[in-house]
Amino acid sequence: MALSPEQEHPRKAFGWAARDSSGVLSPFKFSRRETGANDVRFKVLYCGVCHSDIHMVKNDWGMSTYPIVPGHELVGVVTEVGCKVKKFQVGDKVGVGCMVDSDRTCDNCVHDLENYCPRMIQTYSSKNYDGTMTYGGYSNHMVTDEHFIVRIPDNLPLDNAAPLLCAGITTYSPLRYYGLDKPGMHLGVSGLGGLGHVAVKFAKALGLRVTVISTSPNKKKAAIEHLGADAFLLSTDQDQMQAAMSTMDGILDTVPAVRPLEPLINLLKTNGKVVRVGIVAQPLDLPVFPLLLGRKMVAGSAIGGMKETQEMIDFAAEHNITADIVLIPIDYLNTAIERVVKKDVQFRFVIDIENTLKSEC
Repeated sequence: MALSPEQEHPRKAFGWAARDSSGVLSPFKFSRRETGANDVRFKVLYCGVCHSDIHMVKNDWGMSTYPIVPGHELVGVVTEVGCKVKKFQVGDKVGVGCMVDSDRTCDNCVHDLENYCPRMIQTYSSKNYDGTMTYGGYSNHMVTDEHFIVRIPDNLPLDNAAPLLCAGITTYSPLRYYGLDKPGMHLGVSGLGGLGHVAVKFAKALGLRVTVISTSPNKKKAAIEHLGADAFLLSTDQDQMQAAMSTMDGILDTVPAVRPLEPLINLLKTNGKVVRVGIVAQPLDLPVFPLLLGRKMVAGSAIGGMKETQEMIDFAAEHNITADIVLIPIDYLNTAIERVVKKDVQFRFVIDIENTLKSEC
């Protein structure tokens, strides 16, 4: 007979969970494993609210297992380390992103691409190798192998750094891998939400010329005056789109929605790349002629390996890159989720776990 989430492991834990596809979250008691020899346990202080969390609690992608404690942008302070841990000690500032384990032996893992490991274990709504479920960062503490822990440099405020563990690495990794990181290149950032605003910051720090592409004219001021983008392109204005044709070396498409790719492809120079990082469950219509006639590419990317994630955080610290956040108490969470769906946040909600998550008696 299967044990309840509260009985699976020795360490009691508390968080907020969704029990079904309504996506409504409420207080939830569960448990975490003891601190193993290679494990790091930390007190969760803050956790970002990613759009993926919303898709998962509502089972939009058909892969959710309930109950779900979401959260894969969690940061805090180390409280325990196992006897074989070498990289961390009690008191260190750390975080966990979208994964908590992998097989460590496949070709991807050997090449620091744990995020593409076929047996990668996600931070929540995923099965550990022992068959128990993983629970994420909308909770009071976390434990995982030190390999999947990220060190947060002291000059990064923890609350503003939390979203970098998903939004940050999701946009940083494709810039590096696809060579869209050379000073003077022209990058389009499609969508100015949680992912897009961080993408603009990384691209500017790399010396790129950045154009924000959006359907919302009211985002122009934030794009240029606040985030430092060089230009703003209203994608519903055909004259603007026509004028910008064949001007961009690459585009990061951060929008989690199905829409035509051809307007973005037409903005690319010869050999240009549209890199999709916004997730959708439905297939996209891919026009072939615009690709062939310009030797253009439509590609994808999903987070990054642990080595690259630490590199991203260190780069962010060096260039003072953080996410723009709205800090919320956990009892505001369901309202925050409704606001994210309505695109009513600039740019990321972050839960104040330390001060507002109170365990029930």
